[in-house]
Amino acid sequence: MSPSLQLGFGFFVGLISIVRVPIESALLNWLAENLKLALIAVPILAFAEAFVGLGLFVSSALLVIASSIVYENELLDIVRISSLAFLGALLGDQGGFYIGKWMGPYFYKIEFVRRRQNIVQKANNMISNYGSYVIFLGRFLPAIRSVIPAMLGIAGFNSFKFLVLDLLACLLWCSALAAIILGIGTIL
Repeated sequence: MSPSLQLGFGFFVGLISIVRVPIESALLNWLAENLKLALIAVPILAFAEAFVGLGLFVSSALLVIASSIVYENELLDIVRISSLAFLGALLGDQGGFYIGKWMGPYFYKIEFVRRRQNIVQKANNMISNYGSYVIFLGRFLPAIRSVIPAMLGIAGFNSFKFLVLDLLACLLWCSALAAIILGIGTIL
């Protein structure tokens, strides 16, 4: 990655971290005012929370809220909401995995990554301790969810095996998301 691209990436991530709270409240207001457009928020938020780097700043609570708004306003049924979330999460994970494969060890030299060594170390420790199972575990741990796929890519994990296990992990995860949405719907 060129120094200018690295600088651009760092600037983008830094900007996100500065404006996170205003973005979250603005997003919730936007969803409430634009129910039809809220449909695109589900896969976009699922992608963002799973994609390397972005997932550290995009709260999974936003996905739950967006999905609940779509469900409660009967814009989509739970199967379609789960399918959109599944697609977004899978694309985010796969994107992170292939960025890790593409960048290799250079990934660790990026300033953004160096400043978050504790998260990277936790992800690497989980990979060492749990092997392939980390794909399932990582899917349910928001703090490192977006980092695990990139670390596996850097480690040279088999692409096909990652795809198959990630498909299963995302299926399990979107089933849990559906249960949460249905639970919220019951409470409301």
